[in-house]
Amino acid sequence: MLKVLISDKMSPLAEQIFKERGLEVDYKPGMTPDELKACIGEYDGLAIRSDTKVKADVIAAAANLKVVGRAGIGVDNVDIPAATAKGVVVMNTPFGNSITTAEHAVAMMMALARDIPQASASTHAGKWEKSKFMGVELFGKTLGVIGSGNIGSRVAERALGLKMRVVAFDPYLSPERAKDLGVEKVELDELFARSDFITLHTPLTDSTRGIISEKSFAKMKAGVRIINCARGGLVDEAALKAALDDGRVAGAALDVFEEEPAKQNILFGHPKVICTPHLGASTKEAQVNVAVQVAEQISDFLLTGAVTNAINMPSVSAEDAPKLRPYMKLVEYLGSFAGQITRTGIKAVTIEYEGMVSDLNTKPLTAIVLSGLLRPMLDSVNMVSAPAVAKERNISLSETKRETCAEYQTLVKLTVTTETQTRSVSGTLFAGKPRLVEVNGIPVEAEFAPHMLFFTNKDKPGLIGKIGSALGLAGVNIATFHLGRNAVGEDAVALVQIDGALKSDTLDSLRAVPNVVRVEALHF
Repeated sequence: MLKVLISDKMSPLAEQIFKERGLEVDYKPGMTPDELKACIGEYDGLAIRSDTKVKADVIAAAANLKVVGRAGIGVDNVDIPAATAKGVVVMNTPFGNSITTAEHAVAMMMALARDIPQASASTHAGKWEKSKFMGVELFGKTLGVIGSGNIGSRVAERALGLKMRVVAFDPYLSPERAKDLGVEKVELDELFARSDFITLHTPLTDSTRGIISEKSFAKMKAGVRIINCARGGLVDEAALKAALDDGRVAGAALDVFEEEPAKQNILFGHPKVICTPHLGASTKEAQVNVAVQVAEQISDFLLTGAVTNAINMPSVSAEDAPKLRPYMKLVEYLGSFAGQITRTGIKAVTIEYEGMVSDLNTKPLTAIVLSGLLRPMLDSVNMVSAPAVAKERNISLSETKRETCAEYQTLVKLTVTTETQTRSVSGTLFAGKPRLVEVNGIPVEAEFAPHMLFFTNKDKPGLIGKIGSALGLAGVNIATFHLGRNAVGEDAVALVQIDGALKSDTLDSLRAVPNVVRVEALHF
């Protein structure tokens, strides 16, 4: 009999669903890492929340494990590469707690506007300091929403119900979607300048880490109030404290912190700061929703092979999997490449399958392209949810197939149209491995690597040497260097594989190299 372990506290409905589906289930919350590693070999499925750490050593000991299901969004506690390498599917439940988190953000905003926690503590102490706690109304104020996905859009809807004005920054928010939500789409600097309250609802990625920084506070309206119920690390906590101390920021309400569990923090005890211990998803309804969803998803996978909300694999039948597997990595890389160099809202996506790939079931490939494209800004997107997310954001999607291919046996071309420009990237398989063959119409052949630099530049003498010198001064080793150009002296591109991640100051020095138009650090 198939066996499932629930290793974190979870609604009893999860255990009930497993039993009703005919699965054997053990409920053992609170195990130590060693206890988990000792027993995980018995189980086919593992249902977790945030406490259980499914690290590489646990996965290595999981001889029978087929699926890990996370009741919630974040999967930071699961070693995804290790799970993927062992063929373990990792699932999450990205939509089960969105209402709860949105409501918590609004509650924090209201508490911040009226100093409710501070006034409560003062009154409990018998002080009756009525004149001390002079609040502000939300009516007529401008709320800046950074990230307008599933949770951010719900916060915006509730703020509009409070008769606030809402401006939103999100590279993937289309003008049509903004109109449907009733919000005004703006650039980040304009959001900073106009907002009385700013709330964050974006994942923590390389591009969003420290999105609220010392430089950000300098651009904000005096007396702004900050709410973060998304991810610790989005706000530079030291810069926030300085801005609170000198009065530039009137208050902050934080549910998340750079280091959690947060037993100590420079913001703790500050009179202008409201803190909660990561309660965004902590309601009875949300806990039931995510528990039911994870139990249903794990059961469906173990009993029928159905895959829902998988982080590391698409929905695909057992028959198609061997044929599609080489292409899955190729299209994931192409989507990720385009997503990492896209900075404005996406309006349309075109995927062209030519040659041998055109005979295959390309639906899961298209889903993987979209997930790779959207994931740099939306970390909860996966190959199952990506098509729905694209549709929600009014991203036009078209797919074409051609049986013949002029130069290759097989070719996939991705074209992304944004509000300002159109970009394309093409790839093929060479000896079964993904290879890039074109960027923006410029031929350039390169293998994908974990750390790469992408340059657009003018084709002028000396550029390669200057790039090499800048990287050499920073102690960065070049593994490969690939070039392509339209014509002598015109537009050119370069792909440089480097041995490790790049520091921001090194990236700045590369951008300052003459004739470099743009440079981006890419991760695959």
